Amino acid sequence: MAYSRPTPPPLEQETRSALPTTEAAFHLNRAQQTLRAWACRENGPIRPVRINGRLAWPVASIRAALEGK
Repeated sequence: MAYSRPTPPPLEQETRSALPTTEAAFHLNRAQQTLRAWACRENGPIRPVRINGRLAWPVASIRAALEGK
């Protein structure tokens, strides 16, 4: 039997100010490694915040990217 991961809540219901890479990639419909490459090269449409060495993707930036702003 295959293991299925829980689906993150819809972005409209998100109350956190930033998301981990796995959830941000889900909402942006991109691979996690794509977001990590954006962070490493600092050339993506969204800039993450680094918290204790971990990437946190601002929800406001994700919403803006999805709206095309």
